[in-house]
Amino acid sequence: MAATVLIVDDEEHFRLHAGSYLEQRGYEIIHAANMQQARTCIAQGKADIILLDVQLPDGYGPNLLDETAHLPVRPPIILITGYGDIDMAVDAMKNGAHDFLQKPIKLAQMEKSVQRAKEIVSMRRELAHIHHTRQESLDFVIGSSEQMRILMERTRRAAAACKSVLIVGETGTGKEVLANAIQQYGPRASKPFVAINCAAIQPTVLESELFGYEVGAFTGAEKRKHGLAETADGGILFLDEISSMPVEMQAKLLRFLEQQEFRRVGGNNLIKVDVQVLAASNRHLPTLIQEGKFREDLYYRLRVVDLDLPPLRERKQDIPELVGLFIRKINPRMGVNITDITPKALEALMAHRWPGNIRELRNVIESAMLFCDNPVIDINDLPMEIVRCLIPA
Repeated sequence: MAATVLIVDDEEHFRLHAGSYLEQRGYEIIHAANMQQARTCIAQGKADIILLDVQLPDGYGPNLLDETAHLPVRPPIILITGYGDIDMAVDAMKNGAHDFLQKPIKLAQMEKSVQRAKEIVSMRRELAHIHHTRQESLDFVIGSSEQMRILMERTRRAAAACKSVLIVGETGTGKEVLANAIQQYGPRASKPFVAINCAAIQPTVLESELFGYEVGAFTGAEKRKHGLAETADGGILFLDEISSMPVEMQAKLLRFLEQQEFRRVGGNNLIKVDVQVLAASNRHLPTLIQEGKFREDLYYRLRVVDLDLPPLRERKQDIPELVGLFIRKINPRMGVNITDITPKALEALMAHRWPGNIRELRNVIESAMLFCDNPVIDINDLPMEIVRCLIPA
């Protein structure tokens, strides 16, 4: 996410110097030499973050805290204070200021403060539901990380081509959500999306679940059953945890992928379908191939396109937007109206390693909302294992 920083200071040299420093780090900069110019920029919605001098020619800088309090997406305000303004700055932070910097400004410290403000902006934007409605259900298809930008470009191309896709990633990274994204972005958006977890079904039952069975195929088969491959005809068949599929079943799946046809268990007739197959695994399939637990030919047949979902710890810059998304989605279900999260609480979330990835983050946010008695989630509302991330070792 690109963020625009409004620098409000009557010293032109400082505005240009600080602005140039932040521009080199990817921020867009606008300048204001007084309160009136600042108010105009804010009214036009140009400012995501405000660097604000306390003493300005036409007014008192902290007054902008009250003037911007009503905005649905309020820009974080970082006060620039002189030596004698520290007590005022502390009071201003109690009234909603994001941070304060003491003159003479250290540029590296300024950048860190602006980066923390950018995280708050990302989260608030998602809470305000600025994202395109097509992405509403895609719980991770947001964020400014380069990994996700590249991943989504590959996802769109795979969706348009209707090819087999292998999705790999740790537990909780959102593999099924990515599979749903492939459907939404592709020509099969209005067709069936049928998912099966290969690890949750007994090996002896998996074939009949996928391909169905005829009457009398086995004891208890009293009527014909259509399998999931048949149900998904014209759409997408998603095979989750493909690494758990027995080797003998892998051979039958390979034939199905190559021919787009199958026989029901106990049947003789070939049934042709048009199905795009997506598979997912949280295990390293090449290792399983070496161990003789997964067919190499099936691996390459599934892997026409491979999509590698990065763990959350490798794309932490996406956490603020994910937090905003989860709060927005959980609010109506829990009957609450959480509107924000404190910088300290967000800092703790950013410091955690997230071994359970996005699923763990969602659970933490839901827990915090359950115990939060105010519209704003504070660090005391978070589970202790998250809070400990801020405690020095």
